[in-house]
Amino acid sequence: MSMHPKELETTMQLPAKKRYDYFIKKIVDFEEVWSLRNEKGWVMSEDDYRVPQLHFWPTEDYAAYCAIDQWEKTVPEMIDLDDFIEEWLPGMLADGINPSIFYNRNNSVSIEIQTLKEDIEEELKNY
Repeated sequence: MSMHPKELETTMQLPAKKRYDYFIKKIVDFEEVWSLRNEKGWVMSEDDYRVPQLHFWPTEDYAAYCAIDQWEKTVPEMIDLDDFIEEWLPGMLADGINPSIFYNRNNSVSIEIQTLKEDIEEELKNY
């Protein structure tokens, strides 16, 4: 399901907190999370404190939009929401990796794993 370019552009221009809220609603609605990967693995970066981060988007289109520059040889890949909650988040916590939510080529929301999990679970109550 490809989204209208105007929606993509408009959403990418939202402030980080609004993109985060959109992310939570979309991933719960579609029951999937997206990231970028290549043959070497998932895209990662470091935050300002040199903490490793994995990057996540709400849809394939948003992830693909960020497959440029150092990530140009990556492709969007879907992660099932249940796997994300039950396997990815605990694994990231154990490995000291933070989530970077909805990067838009400028910034993203860096958030504690526990807060992200609680926000997802809170949204799940609406379904």
